[in-house]
Amino acid sequence: MAFDAIQNYYEKLVFDEIVQHYWTHELSEDELEDIACIALNTMSPRYIRHHVDLCFFMSQEERNRMVDEVKIAVAFAYKKVFS
Repeated sequence: MAFDAIQNYYEKLVFDEIVQHYWTHELSEDELEDIACIALNTMSPRYIRHHVDLCFFMSQEERNRMVDEVKIAVAFAYKKVFS
């Protein structure tokens, strides 16, 4: 039995946040990966098989809460890496 389809939904949100707001040529790949790991470790995982499944069953309020949680976690991780 393979579990390749199972993933933590927060990973995509964290990666998107880092690319959109923190990625620069001045940050190394290691620094970006450290930021992602620290941010993901501050949040409880949300495992899914298909993105469409989660979006269908989630309210807009819950989506907004998740996005806000990711922004806070990534900002915290960035400060942790560079403090």
